[in-house]
Amino acid sequence: MLKNKVAVIYGGGGAIGGAVARAFASEGAKVYVTGHRQASIDVVTKEIKAAGGIAESAVVDALDEAAIDKHLQSVVDKAGRIDISFNAAGIPITNILGVPLVDMDVTQFSLPIEAYTKSYFLTARLAARRMLPNKSGVIMTLSALPARLGTPLNGGYGPAMAAKEALTRDLSSALAPHGIRVVALRPHGMPETSMMKELYQIKAKSMGGITWDQFEGYIANMSHVRRVMKLAELSSMVVFIASDKGSGMTGTTVNLTMGSLDD
Repeated sequence: MLKNKVAVIYGGGGAIGGAVARAFASEGAKVYVTGHRQASIDVVTKEIKAAGGIAESAVVDALDEAAIDKHLQSVVDKAGRIDISFNAAGIPITNILGVPLVDMDVTQFSLPIEAYTKSYFLTARLAARRMLPNKSGVIMTLSALPARLGTPLNGGYGPAMAAKEALTRDLSSALAPHGIRVVALRPHGMPETSMMKELYQIKAKSMGGITWDQFEGYIANMSHVRRVMKLAELSSMVVFIASDKGSGMTGTTVNLTMGSLDD
């Protein structure tokens, strides 16, 4: 579905970014995998190449405008264009979750709002500048259930995700008339991600020392299907949206919470 497409992944060394990069490559895209740690992104690109795909890795700070711009230009110089930008970049949640709002200082509260929205804005804006001449492209990012559902001990994480969803609508309003689609995806509860592992440590303290299996069951029971989402399910949806088969979708957040949140 993505034959000859050129895709850039931010946060490509993480569980979600890596899964999406592999899925893109398996569908024929040339994938540029970026992240903070060379070792993590090299693992992904080596697996893609071993499976017969095309991939390159580069250390890029998704909060550094100059670094993002320089890398994107190098991609255009090599591949001729950019078709897909997928932002899965995140920050450690240990220092932003687990504290009641009334006890949280403004710096701790503001950290995820600034980091997530800045990263998404920069990667989207700089990719869009390369997409505009071709009047074609897809820009995607991740949201999360706290964007729409009030939950305790989340600090500024929920507002950060809500801001990303609002920015998705605004970007689409500006870019869709020029052939560029913008879509966010809102999954929930994938145990393979580092965020879920960190969240377990926080929840274990507030929920009386529950085991990992009990925590996974707690997340699963929030959904209609009583199970957690798989990375393969998320990456398959991302591939569909990024492809020409998803051409009718823009300016929206795709609800992948499997019923945990009713739209």
